[in-house]
Amino acid sequence: PPTVRIVHSGLACNIEEERYSERVYTIREGETLELTCLVTGHPRPQIRWTKTAGSASDRFQDSSVFNETLRITNIQRHQGGRYYCKAENGLGSPAIKSIRVDVYYLDDPVVTVHQSIGEAKEQFYYERTVFLRCVANSNPPVRYSWRRGQEVLLQGSDKGVEIYEPFFTQGETKILKLKNLRPQDYANYSCIASVRNVCNIPDKMVSFRLSNKTASPSIKLLVDDPIVVNPGEAITLVCVTTGGEPTPSLTWVRSFGSLPEKIVLNGGTLTIPAITSDDAGTYSCIANNNVGNPAKKSTNIIVRALKKGRFWITPDPYHKDDNIQIGREVKISCQVEAVPSEELTFSWFKNGRPLRSSERMVITQTDPDVSPGTTNLDIIDLKFTDFGTYTCVASLKGGGISDISIDVNISSSTVPPNLTVPQEKSPLVTREGDTIELQCQVTGKPKPIILWSRADKEVAMPDGTMQMESYDGTLRIVNVSREMSGMYKCQTSQYNGFNVKPREALVQLIVQYPPAVEPAFLEIRQGQDRSVTMSCRVLRAYPIRVLTYEWRLGNKLLRTGQFDSQEYTEYPVKSLSNENYGVYNCSIMNEAGAGRCSFLVTGKAYAPEFYYDTYNPVWQNRHRVYSYSLQWTQMNPDAVDRIVAYRLGIRQAGQQRWWEQEIKINGNIQKGELITYNLTELIKPEAYEVRLTPLTKFGEGDSTIRVIKYTAPVNPHLREFHCGFEDGNICLFTQDDTDNFDWTKQSTATRNTKYTPNTGPNADRSGSKEGFYMYIETSRPRLEGEKARLLSPVFSIAPKNPYGPTNTAYCFSFFYHMYGQHIGVLNVYLRLKGQTTIENPLWSSSGNKGQRWNEAHVNIYPITSFQLIFEGIRGPGIEGDIAIDDVSIAEGECAKQDLTTKNSVDGAVGILVHLWLFPVIILISILSPRR
Repeated sequence: PPTVRIVHSGLACNIEEERYSERVYTIREGETLELTCLVTGHPRPQIRWTKTAGSASDRFQDSSVFNETLRITNIQRHQGGRYYCKAENGLGSPAIKSIRVDVYYLDDPVVTVHQSIGEAKEQFYYERTVFLRCVANSNPPVRYSWRRGQEVLLQGSDKGVEIYEPFFTQGETKILKLKNLRPQDYANYSCIASVRNVCNIPDKMVSFRLSNKTASPSIKLLVDDPIVVNPGEAITLVCVTTGGEPTPSLTWVRSFGSLPEKIVLNGGTLTIPAITSDDAGTYSCIANNNVGNPAKKSTNIIVRALKKGRFWITPDPYHKDDNIQIGREVKISCQVEAVPSEELTFSWFKNGRPLRSSERMVITQTDPDVSPGTTNLDIIDLKFTDFGTYTCVASLKGGGISDISIDVNISSSTVPPNLTVPQEKSPLVTREGDTIELQCQVTGKPKPIILWSRADKEVAMPDGTMQMESYDGTLRIVNVSREMSGMYKCQTSQYNGFNVKPREALVQLIVQYPPAVEPAFLEIRQGQDRSVTMSCRVLRAYPIRVLTYEWRLGNKLLRTGQFDSQEYTEYPVKSLSNENYGVYNCSIMNEAGAGRCSFLVTGKAYAPEFYYDTYNPVWQNRHRVYSYSLQWTQMNPDAVDRIVAYRLGIRQAGQQRWWEQEIKINGNIQKGELITYNLTELIKPEAYEVRLTPLTKFGEGDSTIRVIKYTAPVNPHLREFHCGFEDGNICLFTQDDTDNFDWTKQSTATRNTKYTPNTGPNADRSGSKEGFYMYIETSRPRLEGEKARLLSPVFSIAPKNPYGPTNTAYCFSFFYHMYGQHIGVLNVYLRLKGQTTIENPLWSSSGNKGQRWNEAHVNIYPITSFQLIFEGIRGPGIEGDIAIDDVSIAEGECAKQDLTTKNSVDGAVGILVHLWLFPVIILISILSPRR
């Protein structure tokens, strides 16, 4: 399963590693943040960076970054917060670590000046009390200091001065209060904001000159309010200051939205060329000099407009009849949208001649609050001579805008609308992707606008609106989809027609579509002489009836048939051979088309997965070359035929040509088995691309590529350590110069043919004849009691947590082999940094344990860097070989069952050592009086 650790580079100015609650990374605004996520785990874990505790508007590059290094150049304050690195590879729970990033900054301070409100008079600074307020945004909190000229002002240094922080601002504001204003108080004041030079952020200063002329701003707008203009005209707004010391700055703002991009600003003058309706709104001029409150004056710009002319005819409202009849009343209504509405005027004409309001022809204008921009013509007691064309003309008094003219014909042929659907037009059957026209025939005069909507569900129409307008009753839908099946309603609108109860009709649309099937594509890997069954399932189709299917291998037809009640079809292959491999296609068909399932049946082996957590894979035998321990496991080794070899390709980074060789594999590869191959003669410090391809009797499998880089061997920072003694440098273990003889690296396959029988392992801990282990050879000339000592590298541990109750615990484990009638003793010691002469016994075992590997687990609690020492002591005869393998150290205590069961079964003496007790024990021994 994965583990994860965050390391940092970039331009941090302070890192607190030992905070109890969290790790904090402090950086100055504008610098580069760089965090790297170091992971272990096999298969190689997927890494994802995410962030919390930031601004809601900070989307952090779509909320996640999928690579090891998180790099943010020119970091801003809103990008501070907690960053999480998450690693997962499908085994166990994901590993998550976090670090909090604190962005430090200091903005320029701003001084504002205020007077005592209760004593305000006309002249600003004849008051007795004046407040100078200094504000600066910062992280960490800012500290303020005040100066009057060159004199530093402190609380209590001047009775006429009081310095304090308002309670509610929590250090963001500092106020200098000048009581009973005196002549010497008219001076130059400086506010210095400081964050104590953290991250090398310098102090910032702002000055303000206080005099008897200091005054808050006042302004005047040299324009009317409101301003009514025609579109296309240029308009200029002029704002001038009428008072204020220091001289105020002038800015223009718009009440809703930003200022138009085309505006021209020149001091307090704002010009809008070629104005449009979009530029209308309230514009404000604001004057500010940091004394008192800013001054603000506003004007409203109105751009004339006339649009959306409509009419409707209302038959006699006193009779339940939708028709126009002689002797009854009829009302014609006109409506437009007008800006400004108070300039709107209507004129009525009959057959081109002006109409005036009379007893029988009553012209009214509707109340603007009820129905704005509407005029009515009531014809009382309709006569035959009233038939004709009535025109209402809308215009704006200010001119400059084209009038809107609407013609309405009243005659014996003016009849209310009627809607019908042609018999052959509902239900309407079409296929997905086609273009279709839904029709409602509208009769009547005048013909009204037709509104289309969905009748069977509350969903939007194809254009995204809830209603679509049509002037001829036809609804045209392009690229029909299956979701558009259902009932559609057409109805008459009151506009441009009769103001009567809407006429409605329904049209049914049926969309046919080919079967949707699954899987669309599936790769099946299987070895020869094994069976496979492919299944293709129907998810949706219309029409559902008349579904047929056919199976093909390439162009060869294998099987056809028809669906009854089942939703799927299967095709089995009982015994795979070379002829059976290939692409199988299953087509399921109806009237609208076909859906296809594709199956790639192959004997290709899955890709190997490189193992990235090899401990110190690089070692050097000669000056200019290095070797690399390449390790991998095979993904799904039993899925296909046995892997007989791997083709290894290697090339120098940036080169084109691959050098290839085959690595033979004997026997079956087990799932999770770690395979090792040593690459030699690599040139320092070049990097190489390595490609690995499994080979079976079917042929080549999937390849995997990785890059290997030269890195000088270093002592590890302990988090997780594992050594199987497979590499050339035996994981930086070294022989002790003070012992009698050395430990030897060996594998069963390479051992001397004259080895001593009845002692020593016959395979390494994993059971491999090729795998290596370390052992002591006890044949002559070795003597009883002689020692061989093997020293681990020095491990540096994570810094101690000052708030924690105990030191970090580590689980130390290893496998040992003690077989033979002359077995001596195997001891393990622990040496702490600075205690080179003191070796603390950790574990010990002696005597014959049988022809098997045993495992030992010991908890250790180091307080500083440490080394492990394996000591083998020769027994009374030559059948006394002792071996060790797979040494591991992992953060966290060992599982209890490991401590209790495995050690006792092995007959070893397990010693749990709290190392921080040793100095206390030694001290007590020294101080104890001798008897």
